[in-house]
Amino acid sequence: MSRLDSVIRRLEAQRACLNRACEAIAGHPGVVLELGLGNGRTYDHLRQQLPDREIFVFERCVNAHPDCIPDDDHLFLGDLKETLAQATGRFAGQVAMIHSDIGTGDPDRNARFAAWLGEAIAPLLAPGAIVLSDQDLTALDDYRQPLPPGVQEGRYFFYRRA
Repeated sequence: MSRLDSVIRRLEAQRACLNRACEAIAGHPGVVLELGLGNGRTYDHLRQQLPDREIFVFERCVNAHPDCIPDDDHLFLGDLKETLAQATGRFAGQVAMIHSDIGTGDPDRNARFAAWLGEAIAPLLAPGAIVLSDQDLTALDDYRQPLPPGVQEGRYFFYRRA
Protein backbone atom coordinates (compact mmCIF):
# COMPACT_ATOMS: atom_id res chain seq x y z
CA MET A 1 0.00 0.00 0.00
CA SER A 2 1.36 3.41 -0.91
CA ARG A 3 1.72 6.16 1.68
CA LEU A 4 -1.01 8.05 -0.18
CA ASP A 5 -3.38 5.09 0.11
CA SER A 6 -2.46 4.76 3.78
CA VAL A 7 -3.25 8.40 4.61
CA ILE A 8 -6.54 8.16 2.72
CA ARG A 9 -7.54 5.08 4.73
CA ARG A 10 -6.52 6.83 7.96
CA LEU A 11 -8.59 9.92 7.15
CA GLU A 12 -11.60 7.83 6.12
CA ALA A 13 -11.34 5.88 9.39
CA GLN A 14 -10.99 9.10 11.34
CA ARG A 15 -14.09 10.61 9.72
CA ALA A 16 -16.16 7.45 10.25
CA CYS A 17 -15.18 7.34 13.94
CA LEU A 18 -15.80 11.07 14.45
CA ASN A 19 -19.23 10.85 12.84
CA ARG A 20 -20.23 7.84 14.95
CA ALA A 21 -18.97 9.53 18.11
CA CYS A 22 -20.89 12.74 17.38
CA GLU A 23 -24.08 10.71 16.97
CA ALA A 24 -23.35 8.73 20.14
CA ILE A 25 -23.05 11.78 22.38
CA ALA A 26 -26.27 13.39 21.18
CA GLY A 27 -28.35 14.01 24.27
CA HIS A 28 -25.37 13.65 26.61
CA PRO A 29 -24.20 16.90 28.20
CA GLY A 30 -20.57 17.88 28.27
CA VAL A 31 -17.76 19.56 26.45
CA VAL A 32 -15.55 18.14 23.70
CA LEU A 33 -11.76 18.08 23.85
CA GLU A 34 -9.57 17.99 20.74
CA LEU A 35 -6.05 16.87 21.66
CA GLY A 36 -3.80 18.05 18.88
CA LEU A 37 -4.97 20.72 16.45
CA GLY A 38 -2.55 20.08 13.60
CA ASN A 39 -3.86 21.97 10.61
CA GLY A 40 -7.37 22.06 12.06
CA ARG A 41 -9.22 19.59 9.82
CA THR A 42 -10.79 17.50 12.58
CA TYR A 43 -11.50 20.56 14.71
CA ASP A 44 -13.34 22.08 11.75
CA HIS A 45 -15.26 18.82 11.24
CA LEU A 46 -16.24 18.71 14.91
CA ARG A 47 -17.46 22.32 14.78
CA GLN A 48 -19.73 21.41 11.88
CA GLN A 49 -20.98 18.17 13.43
CA LEU A 50 -21.45 19.64 16.93
CA PRO A 51 -22.40 23.30 16.41
CA ASP A 52 -23.93 23.67 19.89
CA ARG A 53 -21.01 22.12 21.82
CA GLU A 54 -18.09 23.86 23.38
CA ILE A 55 -14.90 22.41 21.90
CA PHE A 56 -11.60 22.97 23.68
CA VAL A 57 -8.38 22.41 21.79
CA PHE A 58 -4.98 21.42 23.21
CA GLU A 59 -1.95 22.20 21.05
CA ARG A 60 1.75 22.73 21.67
CA CYS A 61 2.19 25.32 18.93
CA VAL A 62 -0.60 26.51 16.63
CA ASN A 63 0.14 26.04 12.97
CA ALA A 64 -3.39 25.53 11.64
CA HIS A 65 -5.32 27.02 8.78
CA PRO A 66 -6.46 30.50 9.96
CA ASP A 67 -10.14 29.53 9.68
CA CYS A 68 -9.55 26.54 11.98
CA ILE A 69 -8.02 28.17 15.04
CA PRO A 70 -10.19 28.34 18.17
CA ASP A 71 -10.53 31.56 20.12
CA ASP A 72 -8.25 32.05 23.11
CA ASP A 73 -10.97 30.94 25.57
CA HIS A 74 -11.09 27.51 23.88
CA LEU A 75 -7.37 26.94 23.34
CA PHE A 76 -4.93 25.37 25.79
CA LEU A 77 -1.51 26.20 24.44
CA GLY A 78 1.62 24.36 25.57
CA ASP A 79 2.84 20.90 26.50
CA LEU A 80 -0.12 18.49 26.74
CA LYS A 81 1.08 16.99 30.02
CA GLU A 82 0.94 20.43 31.60
CA THR A 83 -2.19 21.81 29.93
CA LEU A 84 -4.21 18.65 30.46
CA ALA A 85 -3.29 18.70 34.16
CA GLN A 86 -4.55 22.31 34.34
CA ALA A 87 -7.78 21.35 32.59
CA THR A 88 -8.50 18.35 34.79
CA GLY A 89 -9.72 20.46 37.71
CA ARG A 90 -11.96 22.43 35.40
CA PHE A 91 -13.45 19.56 33.39
CA ALA A 92 -13.31 16.49 35.68
CA GLY A 93 -16.31 14.28 34.93
CA GLN A 94 -17.74 16.78 32.41
CA VAL A 95 -16.26 15.71 29.08
CA ALA A 96 -18.62 14.08 26.59
CA MET A 97 -15.99 13.34 23.97
CA ILE A 98 -12.23 13.41 23.52
CA HIS A 99 -10.52 13.11 20.16
CA SER A 100 -6.78 12.50 20.29
CA ASP A 101 -4.68 12.54 17.13
CA ILE A 102 -1.17 13.06 18.42
CA GLY A 103 0.83 10.06 17.25
CA THR A 104 4.31 10.37 15.81
CA GLY A 105 6.30 8.10 13.55
CA ASP A 106 8.01 6.52 16.57
CA PRO A 107 6.06 3.46 17.82
CA ASP A 108 7.90 3.24 21.16
CA ARG A 109 7.34 6.92 21.92
CA ASN A 110 3.69 6.59 20.89
CA ALA A 111 3.17 3.62 23.21
CA ARG A 112 4.70 5.43 26.20
CA PHE A 113 2.65 8.55 25.54
CA ALA A 114 -0.56 6.56 25.00
CA ALA A 115 -0.04 4.76 28.33
CA TRP A 116 0.22 8.13 30.07
CA LEU A 117 -2.67 9.67 28.13
CA GLY A 118 -5.18 6.93 28.90
CA GLU A 119 -4.57 7.37 32.61
CA ALA A 120 -4.59 11.17 32.37
CA ILE A 121 -7.92 11.51 30.57
CA ALA A 122 -9.90 8.93 32.55
CA PRO A 123 -10.90 11.43 35.32
CA LEU A 124 -12.25 13.84 32.70
CA LEU A 125 -14.85 11.48 31.28
CA ALA A 126 -18.55 11.91 31.98
CA PRO A 127 -20.72 8.77 32.04
CA GLY A 128 -21.23 7.64 28.44
CA ALA A 129 -18.29 9.71 27.18
CA ILE A 130 -16.57 8.73 23.95
CA VAL A 131 -12.81 8.69 23.40
CA LEU A 132 -11.34 8.41 19.92
CA SER A 133 -7.63 8.01 19.40
CA ASP A 134 -5.08 7.28 16.73
CA GLN A 135 -3.22 5.37 19.47
CA ASP A 136 -4.24 2.34 21.54
CA LEU A 137 -5.07 3.68 25.02
CA THR A 138 -4.66 0.47 27.00
CA ALA A 139 -5.75 2.15 30.24
CA LEU A 140 -9.21 2.41 28.65
CA ASP A 141 -9.41 -1.24 27.51
CA ASP A 142 -12.55 -1.82 29.60
CA TYR A 143 -14.31 0.86 27.50
CA ARG A 144 -13.23 -0.44 24.06
CA GLN A 145 -15.98 -0.39 21.43
CA PRO A 146 -16.29 -1.93 17.96
CA LEU A 147 -15.15 0.28 15.12
CA PRO A 148 -17.55 1.57 12.48
CA PRO A 149 -17.98 -0.63 9.40
CA GLY A 150 -15.08 -0.38 6.99
CA VAL A 151 -12.56 0.77 9.62
CA GLN A 152 -9.66 -1.67 9.91
CA GLU A 153 -8.76 -2.86 13.42
CA GLY A 154 -5.77 -0.93 14.74
CA ARG A 155 -6.30 1.98 12.34
CA TYR A 156 -8.24 3.95 14.98
CA PHE A 157 -9.44 3.25 18.51
CA PHE A 158 -12.93 3.86 19.89
CA TYR A 159 -13.84 3.82 23.59
CA ARG A 160 -17.03 4.57 25.52
CA ARG A 161 -17.20 4.98 29.28
CA ALA A 162 -20.03 3.05 30.89
